[in-house]
Amino acid sequence: MLNRGQLVLNQYIDPIRILFQQKAIPTEGWGDEQIEFLLHILANMDTDKDQNASQVGEREARIASKLSLKTSGGFCHGVGRSGFLTAPQPKAPGGSIMYEITNYLARDILRKCGLPNIKKAIVTPIATGMSLALTLSAFKPDWSKRELQNKRKILLPRLDHNSILKSISFLGLEPKIVEGTIFGDSVRIPLEDIQNAYDDECYAIVSFTSFFPPREADDVKGISKFAKVKNLVHIIVNAYGVQSPEWMKMIRSAIDAGRVDAIIQSTDKNFLSPVGGALIASPEQEKIEVISQTYPGRASASPVVNFLISMLSLGVQGYEDLIQTQQENRKYLEDRLSSFAKDINERIMDIFNPVAVAMTLNTLKEDQLYALGGALYNLRVTGPRVYDPNQKAFGTCVNGYPTPYIVMNAAIGSTREDIDKAVARLEKAYKQIKT
Repeated sequence: MLNRGQLVLNQYIDPIRILFQQKAIPTEGWGDEQIEFLLHILANMDTDKDQNASQVGEREARIASKLSLKTSGGFCHGVGRSGFLTAPQPKAPGGSIMYEITNYLARDILRKCGLPNIKKAIVTPIATGMSLALTLSAFKPDWSKRELQNKRKILLPRLDHNSILKSISFLGLEPKIVEGTIFGDSVRIPLEDIQNAYDDECYAIVSFTSFFPPREADDVKGISKFAKVKNLVHIIVNAYGVQSPEWMKMIRSAIDAGRVDAIIQSTDKNFLSPVGGALIASPEQEKIEVISQTYPGRASASPVVNFLISMLSLGVQGYEDLIQTQQENRKYLEDRLSSFAKDINERIMDIFNPVAVAMTLNTLKEDQLYALGGALYNLRVTGPRVYDPNQKAFGTCVNGYPTPYIVMNAAIGSTREDIDKAVARLEKAYKQIKT
């Protein structure tokens, strides 16, 4: 009977042993009980669980409610040490092991999703915009040297998103924005315009893959070549691009062709975890170490734990299934919107975007365009973007964009039911404001 019981117990524990041996995402996802078991084991290694400890420090992971223990995954000491994000923490051996294995899984998922040429990745407990600020700070010039004092500009292909602009101003840096150009329906930033905008005061360039239509991805391969020639720090913001094989292929080519210092992606947009984390990767291990040592203070473990839970829950097969479903749903969304557009004398816009679909709204007047967004909100449709460029240029990434439009996304995790409901309610809202 003991042998029989041991057989069952080993079967339950074996995936944990394999996880630490292979340091890779399991092929099949784990159940919640198994994930909780792992977290419980690791969290109970931290010193705040030691009932015989004499705690006389100012930071001893003391908590007022056990709910806090639950929401942190049990890792109340957080991760890292003061000024070194990935350093092992003496008071948190379990938390340190948890963070170490999570970073291995972060690298593993990116390699499996199309970036075999990255060497190291870390999960940061801050979202994409602040992770960009952290990365720009890590690679800033040594301003104590006279010849580098004026290097405080960031070359920025125009991307109308406040978090990007704020991440630059947060550091006291100056964005040198390269304006967008209209090509048919799409907005792009030509490589030659980026090259012409460069001056000796620039020390870095930030390029982009995923964004809302009409903005298309940057020529990250061409930019990486230019960055190598000019010795520019090159950071790619791949906010929700991990779910797209097309965008990941572009990044892989950029790494092989020239200079890429870091790639930043959101944990919630790509991996179905709560907002609050990002994943920074690099083809050079030492670059990640520099970023890690730039982080001030210790960090919350919660975003790290949330990413770990997602990866163990989904497994490789589960994540690949989600990507496959996303691609199918993107086509389905376009088909549904195309049918509706034909009925109302509109059209689907010709913009390359593996996640989002844009439809013209030329048949609506200015007040009707304004009303459409509110009508969709009242019909409980979340996420669509209705743009009237005559009222607001910010968001189009260019001056003088001529076409009003609506954008809907078929991002990872969305369902056909979501799409059916959203398009049906769009039809209803459109009819409401036209009558």
